Amino acid sequence: MSTNHQETQNTAVPADIPQPAPTLAPDAVVDQLRAIRAQIGEVAPLSVAQRKALRGRIRTSNPILQASINVIGALDVVEQAVGQPADDVRQLYDDANRWTAVEDELRTMLNGVAGANLIRRQRLAFITAQAYTIGSRLARDPANAVLVPHVEEIKRLKSFSRRKKAAQAPNSPQSPAPGTPQSPAAPEPAPQGAGTSGKPQA
Repeated sequence: MSTNHQETQNTAVPADIPQPAPTLAPDAVVDQLRAIRAQIGEVAPLSVAQRKALRGRIRTSNPILQASINVIGALDVVEQAVGQPADDVRQLYDDANRWTAVEDELRTMLNGVAGANLIRRQRLAFITAQAYTIGSRLARDPANAVLVPHVEEIKRLKSFSRRKKAAQAPNSPQSPAPGTPQSPAAPEPAPQGAGTSGKPQA
């Protein structure tokens, strides 16, 4: 058996991979996540601009942060000037690092949930497309007239969706296809008084 054939057999489409049945209903998951969020307490949603601005101010490595905290604890004058005890700043440093692990775990969970739901939507699209194709063929037989209104409704919805997308498309000129020669732009008229008198030359 060739290597290419083995690779083809071992390559599975994500939608074909059997997924374990969820042990919690989506509503229950949402309730639990909201309960956890309420217990966290310190949640601060930020806009994209706010996150970008804050990230630009925290490009300090951990060794520099630790050394700077040591400066606070080395002399009372520094601690008084900063207004924060060194122990409190060390606790803030420790909390920030530990909450980074929470960020990573939540991000991994979100990616997994989104991926599983994308597979569900792909399966749903495939099954319903099959149903429409089979129903359209069967509806041609008068014996299956019960399918006609359902098929016609799907056609109407598809047509409406195409018209809506076309209406929402920007009215910008399409770029020419690769290799298509472009006509040179018309030269702009030279301003009068800049090297010309503005009168027709003889």
